[in-house]
Amino acid sequence: MKKIEVICNTSPIIGLLAIDRLYLLCEIFERVFIPQAVYEELCAKAATHQEDIEKIRSCVKEGKLTLYQVENQRTVEAMYGRLHYGELEVIVGAKEKGIPLAIIDDQAARKMANELLIDTIGVIGLLCLAKTEGLIDSVKKDLDKLRENGYYISDSLYHEALKKAKEL
Repeated sequence: MKKIEVICNTSPIIGLLAIDRLYLLCEIFERVFIPQAVYEELCAKAATHQEDIEKIRSCVKEGKLTLYQVENQRTVEAMYGRLHYGELEVIVGAKEKGIPLAIIDDQAARKMANELLIDTIGVIGLLCLAKTEGLIDSVKKDLDKLRENGYYISDSLYHEALKKAKEL
């Protein structure tokens, strides 16, 4: 697959951190943007997630994740309530930068992005892509680990992903 630039929301990053696969973003994509609102959500003060916060800060410092300040805050503010700030900044940021793909798990946010002609993928699709690219051996192991870490994956989506990954 030709490497492209992407913009990523909070929950896929949290999911990848939970299974120690954050590196996949840099392996698969040319450049990974995260809007300021996403960065703030990820690095909000929390006593229990300091290690993950440090990983995020290191990725930004090393240039593995690129912070992006959305210019059109007026649109973000006007649409707030339909989605959260992070999701809205991902969608508006994708349009501003001409980024063809947004990494978003939330269905409502994906629907809005698709309506604005932005392709989307979630953490599960990302894992399937990583397997296709030979970066991981098993999607099932990672899906099971996500579930163990409290990441909700419906049984139908779980089986669909395993079929796509040719593990079922």
